[in-house]
Amino acid sequence: MTDPVGKLPSELDQLPDRDAEETAEWAASLGAVAEHAGPHRAAYLMRRTLQHAEQAGIALPRLLETDYVNTIPTAAEPALDGDEEMEARITAWNRWNAAAMVTRGSRFGVGGHIATFASAAWLYETGFNHFFRGKEGDGSGDQLYIQGHASPGIYARAFLDGRLTEAHLDNFRQESGGNGLPSYPHPRRLPWLWEFPTVSMGLGPLSAIYQARFNRYLQGRGIKDTANSHVWAFLGDGEMDEPESTAALALASRERLDNLTFVINCNLQRLDGPVRANFKIVQELEAQFRGAGWNVVKSLWGSAWDELFQLDTTGALVRRLREVPDAQFQTYATRDAAYIREHFFGAEPALVEMAKLLTDAKIAECFHTSRGGHEARKVYAAYKAALAHKGAPTVILAQTVKGFTLGKGFESKNANHQMKKLTADEFKGMRDLLGLPIADSAFTDGLVPYGHPGADSPEVRYLQERRAALGGPAPARRMHAVGPLPEPEERAFAALKKGSGKQEMATTMAFVRLVKDLMRDKRTGKRWVPIVPDEARTFGMESLFPSAGIYSPMGQTYEPVDRDQLMYYKEAKDGQILNEGITEAGAMADFIAAATSYATHGETMIPFYIFYSMFGWQRTGDQMWQLADQLGKGFIVGATAGRTTLTGEGLQHADGHSHLIAATNPASLNYDPAFAYEIAVIVKDGLRRMYGETAPGEDSDVFYYLTVYNEPKPQPAMPEGVEEGIVKGLYRFNEGSAGADAPRLQLLASGTAIHWALEAQELLAKDWNVAADVWSATSWSELRRDALEADEALLRGEERVPYVTQALAGAPGPVLAVSDWMRQVPDQISQWVEQDWSSLGTDGFGLSDTRDAARRHFGVDPQSVTVAALAQLAKRGEVPASAVKEARERYGL
Repeated sequence: MTDPVGKLPSELDQLPDRDAEETAEWAASLGAVAEHAGPHRAAYLMRRTLQHAEQAGIALPRLLETDYVNTIPTAAEPALDGDEEMEARITAWNRWNAAAMVTRGSRFGVGGHIATFASAAWLYETGFNHFFRGKEGDGSGDQLYIQGHASPGIYARAFLDGRLTEAHLDNFRQESGGNGLPSYPHPRRLPWLWEFPTVSMGLGPLSAIYQARFNRYLQGRGIKDTANSHVWAFLGDGEMDEPESTAALALASRERLDNLTFVINCNLQRLDGPVRANFKIVQELEAQFRGAGWNVVKSLWGSAWDELFQLDTTGALVRRLREVPDAQFQTYATRDAAYIREHFFGAEPALVEMAKLLTDAKIAECFHTSRGGHEARKVYAAYKAALAHKGAPTVILAQTVKGFTLGKGFESKNANHQMKKLTADEFKGMRDLLGLPIADSAFTDGLVPYGHPGADSPEVRYLQERRAALGGPAPARRMHAVGPLPEPEERAFAALKKGSGKQEMATTMAFVRLVKDLMRDKRTGKRWVPIVPDEARTFGMESLFPSAGIYSPMGQTYEPVDRDQLMYYKEAKDGQILNEGITEAGAMADFIAAATSYATHGETMIPFYIFYSMFGWQRTGDQMWQLADQLGKGFIVGATAGRTTLTGEGLQHADGHSHLIAATNPASLNYDPAFAYEIAVIVKDGLRRMYGETAPGEDSDVFYYLTVYNEPKPQPAMPEGVEEGIVKGLYRFNEGSAGADAPRLQLLASGTAIHWALEAQELLAKDWNVAADVWSATSWSELRRDALEADEALLRGEERVPYVTQALAGAPGPVLAVSDWMRQVPDQISQWVEQDWSSLGTDGFGLSDTRDAARRHFGVDPQSVTVAALAQLAKRGEVPASAVKEARERYGL
């Protein structure tokens, strides 16, 4: 834009202009076009000029939005490599069976979704017929992140392929009988079919990015050739509202992940109504992805629109398409041609004239059904372009009609996400539209039949031949016969088992030292994947930088500022550490990709992810469930754990609850070790259970959550015979001593709290002649899990005593449990303890102060433990009641 005298805006004056006269000529030319041909023509020329500059590699800011038209012109579409008519028949059968499955299930009130797959059918079918590589060919095949609500369509295709039966389809969302199908993609429930759980909105896009990145990591480290693996993520336009959906777009662009394609089904609807009622979601997404550096391919209009665009000699149609908001466009999809003539074409004289050349049938076809996402040729062209593009990931924005082919009662209706069934008449209308040979007589008792052309039909043969050429069925999850990993050498564990002598060492540092030694193991060391969200120095991991290196696909293109230091910052193409920056969500997505590599790629990796424990289960707990759903294995390490051990940080960093949240996850084995040798035993047993030989009845599809502390303490040597108790969750660390006939009690403590218990043991003996046995409770939740299993066994008529009951059997006096966690954490086991039970914990909000002051505040310091122990004994009449008051006064409580 120029000012009245034709000068450029003053903001640009400080840029040197080597030829001001030439610049003025360009500005004048643009002004003349705007004056004589109109501002729309001037804008068109500017856009085309910028597009040309971008294609020519001229360094300019990228054009963030293009016109509301297909990226690939009809004339440039490649010929579809296949039988289009045959693929249409296959898609018709899959549409029918997907709708039939959900409708039949509605008799039992189990729900289901019909409209999503109806809109996205061609997006999937084109991929299955031409692009998605299976796992029976070379390499690992492709990784498919299926949109959760589209699962009926995937089941329908597996039925046509012979991988599922009618009995399976009739048990959609009814899993208890044995032949059931989970409602959404779920590897734990259907592990031969599903690889990735995706229905928790936003986690699919995030995980897909980090899966593509981890594929490159395996390649860079020389572990697996993943060059031919492509990650396809199928998403909804409404799903892109989730912050996780777009959280890592810059990472994908920065690392040039051209092995990744997002396919966003832009049916313009979310669950309750339009995605962007007053705006345009396609344009918004285009700008967002282009701004992040992605290649964007728009497939918006079907072939019926070709005639309209050819008639648009003034650009009026393109302008009108850009200005109509999504909600109004949805209205057009449900109105007759007269309404569209008045409200769409009536907006501009040029469009009125255009509409005169169009029949009502043509207008209805364009506005009701003709979308780029509904035509195999359009989708094929978009996918082909995505795979051909190098140097950046691609997003395909495919416009569709939600509920397509389900009839006027479904298509583009705001409520169609909640609509679970079609009537028999609606099915017959759908049958006629799709051209399926299903007789009226097949509708028995009002029940819609499933349809199948026959196991040896041309459709099934074509489908199977296509999949065979692409490497076998998809989606599919494969368990590779990789065998157990060799057990690491004992010396790595022995260093922690012998203790630290007089040297103080935090358990955080003990864990890092152990893993550093395990990474040196000649047989399994390369399989460790250290993951940290930009806090490596906090956790004492900087020593790994020069030895293991930080993974970067670019290597290190600069000289690090600390290159002359021993522990300098080293990035490398074959680096082992994944340092994700400040993103717990990204680090957790990394962990999931590594933790499931044994299935995805047939390469067993051992990830450990270390983070502030406050920011794990609290902030990314949904991803921990995703990890469990995906049968992931590895070690999640909550560092600087507990509510009182991180001095001065206060409420935002004070974790007193992560063990309580972790206990809700059936796949998470949760440990709160007190000593370095306990860490060694737990990690060794974890490696055996997850990656080695499991014991009878053990589940290897688990992961470990360990909490470690930043409080330096002398680390004792491991006593004899405690390994079983460490793994099961409880063992007696030492016995208390006092005078003859002294009252006795049992102190159970986990993590750093064992040091308070040991000090309280001394105070009780010295000041009150009370003997206290101190027990290390390495896992409250494992004790509870065992006890629950024992209860279930009793209901089956089996005699079984919980381990915690056995361990404490006959122990004299009451039990007092103490930890740096909420009281509910140790209280998990109270009902299986035969002695009188009480507990101390750090309930409430955290605060900033010294460790001693914080512990006094919560009543868990040694003196408070001593008073609580005396109170329990006083209740039993084993010490005078006055002793409690005296102790409070003595210790200043």
